[in-house]
Amino acid sequence: MYMFKLFRRKPKVYSKIENHIFGIITELLKVSTTEINVDELGGKYYLSNDEQHFKVTILSNDYVIRLTNTRDSVAEKYDKVFVEDVLKAVKEEKHRRMELVYDSITNSIEKMAERLHNTLIESNSEHEINVRRLEAELLEDKKVNY
Repeated sequence: MYMFKLFRRKPKVYSKIENHIFGIITELLKVSTTEINVDELGGKYYLSNDEQHFKVTILSNDYVIRLTNTRDSVAEKYDKVFVEDVLKAVKEEKHRRMELVYDSITNSIEKMAERLHNTLIESNSEHEINVRRLEAELLEDKKVNY
């Protein structure tokens, strides 16, 4: 049992400013009007909310977070674990939003396929009725010779 305690990661205790920044970012992520853009190759993550005039840039390779509003812009280097935790929250929200879009698209495709299927069934039924009518008319036109 003692051995497992060695491998367990201790929860990170953030500084007051880190807690404040993490709070700002998580609140921004909760707002649907906040845009999330990612440059995976460059290791850059961008959050922007035009309604609140607020932008966040996270440079994951340098562990730098830049906060910008209409009056100020501050960029600071932070602890690696802190920046990774912030990025985890951003990536989870980005993934959640992607799933919502995917579900919406899937729903639309399923509804469209259902409408098309119903249209084809109706069209096929009408075609079968017309074929039966033609067959009936052809049979009536033929005279039976004995």
